[in-house]
Amino acid sequence: MTRWNAGPCISDDAEGVSGPIRVIVHPPSPTGGRRVRVDGEILGLAHNVADVAEFLRRAGLEIDPAEVAGAPWIDWREVGPERWGPETSS
Repeated sequence: MTRWNAGPCISDDAEGVSGPIRVIVHPPSPTGGRRVRVDGEILGLAHNVADVAEFLRRAGLEIDPAEVAGAPWIDWREVGPERWGPETSS
């Protein structure tokens, strides 16, 4: 279920009242990968958008990996979905 401009919703209480999911993809770590957090719970370390889609699927939200980068309810911290590893200097 989704709400207009609110992102997907999941039930967070016994009565079935739902609210928007808060998905945060943290900045790339110094060793590569980005932590993915949903409603305060760390789901794992993603190395690409397919990993983010898989973590969300396991959390009960089906999303096509092609839609992850453009989903307005995913908060990409510091950089967007194009960066996953540590920066190297040339």
